[in-house]
Amino acid sequence: MNKKKLEKQIKKSKAILKDLSKNYWAISTAVLAILLVIILISGGISGTTVSAELAGQKVLTFAQTQYPDAELLSSIEEKGMYQVILLLNGQEAPVYVTKDGTNLVPSLIPLTAKVTASTQQPTQTEIPKSDKPTAELFIMTHCPYGTQAEKGFIPLLESFDKADAQIKFVHYFMHEPEEAETSQQVCIREEQSDKFLPYLREFLKEGNSEAALAAANIDTVKMEICISSGKADEYYAEDSALSQQYGVQGSPTLVINGVIIQSGRDSASYLSAVCSAFNEAPEECETLTLSSAAPSPMWGWDESGSNTAAQC
Repeated sequence: MNKKKLEKQIKKSKAILKDLSKNYWAISTAVLAILLVIILISGGISGTTVSAELAGQKVLTFAQTQYPDAELLSSIEEKGMYQVILLLNGQEAPVYVTKDGTNLVPSLIPLTAKVTASTQQPTQTEIPKSDKPTAELFIMTHCPYGTQAEKGFIPLLESFDKADAQIKFVHYFMHEPEEAETSQQVCIREEQSDKFLPYLREFLKEGNSEAALAAANIDTVKMEICISSGKADEYYAEDSALSQQYGVQGSPTLVINGVIIQSGRDSASYLSAVCSAFNEAPEECETLTLSSAAPSPMWGWDESGSNTAAQC
């Protein structure tokens, strides 16, 4: 497929989708799905094909600009593309790359996925105001950028109680340990809430769940009953429903008063965003001082990151 023909197909697809819905997320998701189909059919934007090994090396070189210690674990052909698995900060991170080795795709979107235009919302910067704002940070437990956001959000939760702020979970999983870890965390959050933040503080050091359970003195029997009884699934279903209702498309996503908001991932930025949602901001919004340094992605509590907009 030549470049002109490809561009013509993309323009035609966008024109059709424009008439389907005015909702941003519905359009962007559908456009991405169609572009992926075109890429799969054409064998890549350029029409040429490189080996899986070369594609993997290209992805590794790109990843090392952000993660100098990144390692390439494997690169294989899968579903008309190459699946490349990297090791980032001790965690496996699968991504896809077109067979010409020029375009990176974080994940594949199934064509059977449903997009509900009536419930999904575009990201907004104007924050609705209320007497007591709600601030919900949606994350995945093993997403590097989700953990980065948690480390910026936790100090706010520990020191500012004038808003209803919580950490919640997105409606999908991308990394192997996440489903089991989410069940543990949601049970601790709901049934041992006073130990939830101590657990997260320890867990975010190295991703060691056993060490975090011990450090936070978690009642593991109570937690296991929560999981085996199905309560964990019920708690997670509530988070999942909200995530889909708000139109959450990545980890992390900050939702304030029901609207997706862009914010830096340092504690000071989160405080500023929440304080701007009050009808009358409390005194603490002026007197409380939190760090403006961005935490690092993935594990560890050093402040060596940047306020990126990257998501899983």
